[in-house]
Amino acid sequence: MIFFLYTLLLFHHLNTQAENTVCQMIGDPKYPLFSKNGDITIGAIFAVHGKEILPSFEFIQKPQRLSCSSVTLRDFRLAQIMIFAIEEINRNKTLLPNVSIGYRIYDTCGSRLSSMSATMALLNDEEFAAGDKCNGHTHIHAIIGETESSATVILSRTTGPFKIPVISHSASCECLSNRKDYPSFFRTIASDYHQGRVLALIVKHFGWTWVGAVNSDNDYGNNGMAIFLNTAKKEGICIEYSIKFYRTEPEKLQKVVNTMKKGTAKVIVAFVSFLEMGLLIEQLSIQNITGLQIIGVEGWITSKNYITPNSFHVMRGSLGIALRKINIEGFSDYVIKSFWDTAFPCSQNDVNYFQDELNCSRYQDLLVLRNYNEDVPEHRYSSNVYKAVYAVAYALHSLLKCKEQYICAKALTIKPHQVVESIKNVNFTVKFGDRVWFDSTGAAVAQYEVVNWQQDSDGSFQFKAVGYYDASLPPDQRFVLNTENIIWAGGQLQKPRSVCSESCSTGTRKAGQRGRPVCCYDCIPCADGEISNETDSNNCMQCPGEFWSNAEKNKCVLKTVEFLSFTEVMGIVLVFFSLFGVGITVLVTVLFYSKKDTPIVKANNSELSFLLLFSLTLCFLCSLTFIGRPTEWSCMLRHTAFGITFVLCISCVLGKTLVVLMAFKATLPGSNVMKWFGPVQQRLSVLAFTLIQVLICVLWLTISPPFPYKNMKYYKEKIILECSLGSIVGFWAVLGYIGLLALLCFILAFLARTLPDNFNEAKFITFSMLIFCAVWITFIPAYVSSPGKFTVAVEIFAILASSFGLLFCIFAPKCCIILFKPEQNTKQHLMGKTQTKSY
Repeated sequence: MIFFLYTLLLFHHLNTQAENTVCQMIGDPKYPLFSKNGDITIGAIFAVHGKEILPSFEFIQKPQRLSCSSVTLRDFRLAQIMIFAIEEINRNKTLLPNVSIGYRIYDTCGSRLSSMSATMALLNDEEFAAGDKCNGHTHIHAIIGETESSATVILSRTTGPFKIPVISHSASCECLSNRKDYPSFFRTIASDYHQGRVLALIVKHFGWTWVGAVNSDNDYGNNGMAIFLNTAKKEGICIEYSIKFYRTEPEKLQKVVNTMKKGTAKVIVAFVSFLEMGLLIEQLSIQNITGLQIIGVEGWITSKNYITPNSFHVMRGSLGIALRKINIEGFSDYVIKSFWDTAFPCSQNDVNYFQDELNCSRYQDLLVLRNYNEDVPEHRYSSNVYKAVYAVAYALHSLLKCKEQYICAKALTIKPHQVVESIKNVNFTVKFGDRVWFDSTGAAVAQYEVVNWQQDSDGSFQFKAVGYYDASLPPDQRFVLNTENIIWAGGQLQKPRSVCSESCSTGTRKAGQRGRPVCCYDCIPCADGEISNETDSNNCMQCPGEFWSNAEKNKCVLKTVEFLSFTEVMGIVLVFFSLFGVGITVLVTVLFYSKKDTPIVKANNSELSFLLLFSLTLCFLCSLTFIGRPTEWSCMLRHTAFGITFVLCISCVLGKTLVVLMAFKATLPGSNVMKWFGPVQQRLSVLAFTLIQVLICVLWLTISPPFPYKNMKYYKEKIILECSLGSIVGFWAVLGYIGLLALLCFILAFLARTLPDNFNEAKFITFSMLIFCAVWITFIPAYVSSPGKFTVAVEIFAILASSFGLLFCIFAPKCCIILFKPEQNTKQHLMGKTQTKSY
């Protein structure tokens, strides 16, 4: 506790001692470029000159003052507009009516050293009377400046502890939006947060996905470029290179130029400060680097200083974001008349000023601008300085409690932090219609023009407005571009292309190249069954189940439906053999009917022969049901018709085989077998065997019948329209029953093959059953392994082959005897009782 009290006493003593300290100037004072006394003083810092000449630092004599050269016309106009606005306010009878505003404008020569010197000069008086005490207060109520963001950061950090308001007209770095670090900073220009985003919107609008990026190596360039790069990434824009330089680094500048020359990007985003851009344009002109579409920022895009015949050859067609062009009434006349008579500290007749301490020779380079005002209409920062001066005036008007009766409380002591708070609340409209207010970050609302470097028919250069961005409007109305009026790089009328890889056409997709940005890719054709119906597609879309990609892979079309039709070659061939089989069977039937009374026809029950011929005809005809587009009825008919007709056919053959066996058994003494297997029993057996198959088919159709099915598994590119079996058990039950009867028939015929007879039909039945069984045994693996419509063709082939086998093996020998060997068509010959010739 004692230590704490001691510390407080120590600080109080030091503070008291400081207040009692006599103020004295260390070194020579820095005098303002332009100044005027008033009840209220506004300070300003502008880079009226662009080059600083450093004195010798040999430490053998007192260093000389810094000298400046090379007038920066833009900042000179800013100093003029500030003085113009102050004089306008001083004449105003309603704004600060009985208060005069003075000013102190310092020149930084574009140097950090001079900038810091000017800042210190603003915080101090030029001279101190003898015995003056240091009270820690400055007579400056607000500071307007600086022009560059980095210099403004230094200024704001220096004045921040004293809570002196700083209002910049062009320091747009987003870093200055931090109210914690810069609580007393304001600006009448928008933050680069908007400018960086608008640059990305311009690039995206024109479809450029491959750009180069160049920026100044300072707060303005680095922060602004970071915003652009972040936004560009979100918008799918790729950066080929991002390089930076500073005005004092010629090696880096040369590296930048070489990179731009060698790069493949045709669009360059230049987030470059005013002075750096002049150096870059100079190098581009020297090396004659043309054909690059430059996208610029408000810091340099509307500077007429940079438009010369040589530079325009390189920079023609440049696009960029500019502050809105506003004509301030009376200013154009002021810069060539009133300013030189009232605000200019020297004339050609004046030799000395400030008791010979200020050499008027350093103003001589300004005199050449005395009658020049052609740049004034294009000067876009003037309105920002004008607004800044009025913002201070309105803030002071409120603090001094000015009344309408032209009275302000001039005796009130105004502290800097009060001015800061008052500026936060200003809200007024200037004479050219703009409303002035500051948002939570101390910045103005973003309002830009998009300008294009063009040349008129008379040879004059201009910055033509081709669009705008206004953050005060609704989101869908903020950004507008009129592309019809744009002249592109090199004076071309056609928009340049700047892409790493050409667009992928429909039917292809983008595949990224390893180790390169996402904008660099190869175009890969979509796989079969996939499409892309738009350019630059990242992925191909899978076609729905019944669709397939066309040849161009840009549209899904219905898959080809495949089935065995009557019009294709295979269908025609099968139909031909089916009808051929029917025709042969009909001819055999006619032949048998015409010879129905002959022994060979009557043998082995002619009724079974005709029934067999009828069933064979049905077998040939049922193969036709397998051809054509499957329907619900055709699917049920083809399998059931096939099953029933073949069972009928095999039943007839089985009946004939039993007849042969029984006939020979009946010849044995005491045998009466035939009475148990007469014509009636034969009919009943055929009917019984067939009814069993009919019952199987009815159960199949009742429980799970065959149905049309679109098979999309076997072929991806087409649909196999086939008949699904429904119940697999039903199908194999039908085939199994046919196979069982065929096997039984084969065994019986095989047993009867050796029975004595001149015409033993059992031999031919054996051959027919052998063919039948062989066909259907080979059918099973062929049926399972055949694809698509070939499955149906295999089934038809099996039907036709087995039918022809039965027809030819059973009936061909008989037809041969009937037609070619009628002498054998006798009962005696068939019974083996013909006379043999003796020798």
